[in-house]
Amino acid sequence: MATNTIKELLTQGQSVWLDNITREMVQDGRLEYLIEEIGIRGETSNPTIFEKAIAGGTAYDEQITRLIERGKSAPQIFEAVAIEDIQAACDLFRPLYDRSEGGDGFVSIEVSPKLARNTEASLNEARRLWREVSRPNLMVKIPGTAEGVPALRQALQEGININITLLFSIQHYERVARAYIEALTARHQAKQPIDRVASVASFFVSRVDTLVDKLLEQKVQQATNDPGRRELLESLMGKAAVANAKLAYQRFLEIFGEPQFATLRAAGAKVQRPLWASTSTKNPVYSDIMYVEDLIGPDTINTMPDKTIDAFLDHGSVARTVDADVEGAREVMSELATVGIDIDAVTRQLEEEGIAAFDKSFDELLAGVEAKRQALATHAAAK
Repeated sequence: MATNTIKELLTQGQSVWLDNITREMVQDGRLEYLIEEIGIRGETSNPTIFEKAIAGGTAYDEQITRLIERGKSAPQIFEAVAIEDIQAACDLFRPLYDRSEGGDGFVSIEVSPKLARNTEASLNEARRLWREVSRPNLMVKIPGTAEGVPALRQALQEGININITLLFSIQHYERVARAYIEALTARHQAKQPIDRVASVASFFVSRVDTLVDKLLEQKVQQATNDPGRRELLESLMGKAAVANAKLAYQRFLEIFGEPQFATLRAAGAKVQRPLWASTSTKNPVYSDIMYVEDLIGPDTINTMPDKTIDAFLDHGSVARTVDADVEGAREVMSELATVGIDIDAVTRQLEEEGIAAFDKSFDELLAGVEAKRQALATHAAAK
């Protein structure tokens, strides 16, 4: 029998979460199979995933028709179907959540991307989604923007599990790790339990290479008369994303190794695990599992779409890599600076582009739901 490399990752302290959700997989037993047989230990969703699921089939038509009859708008319809899917997925993951004592078995739902720059609205939506879904193994996604940090800190302090998303820079990662510790400290001082308050920091990976490689390629084209510089530029392609993530992991080890967290750990607190997001390879020149194989290690999560899971099961190898050759990662970042790549500017641009992309996906999602709503309403009227 072939080795199940997804389950084998657990021996290195890494959990795999599925970056996809559809009603079909919840209802036809596929999600249960992925949990029990493949070893998937959590699930994430976003507007793009829901748009494909709702617009791409008929699984939601019956519920949408009922909601149309009740006069619901496209945003209200989306939220109702999303909450039903998330609740059903949470229920399937609940035995794992209980067995792991709140360590895994989480399902994420996202606050509206349109609120990424609005602290109070993000907090209020997180509270409402937490209340509506009403499952202890829910995680609400809030972006780790400057405006998102106060919202996620307060939500965590109130006992809401938070998946902090859209992290690209080590500085922003550190900011949200500190916010988590501050929230737990406030709860602990108020004599509130902290053993089941969970959070992950979603650190985006592949998009860093996509942008850095583009900038390097422009510099290669300008270095036609300098073979040495050209060689250095080409050698740095496909290296930035993993190096950036490895150095973020080093900050994770430092922050959660400090005395302040030791006190919380003694009271039952869990670390806020780094979650490697955007781990499907965008450049076909690179290995399709490079962002899995190069970031394996304790207290981490890799969230993968189905295609990456299948690829890793087929030809992935498991070894602890996330803290291997850290000096090499530092050297990559140093060389990028030497050739004129400003990683801070890169990560700022990626955050802005990420917010815009999720915002656009949300608009497309609502347009898809509205088109579905109109088509079903027309069909019902024609009967």
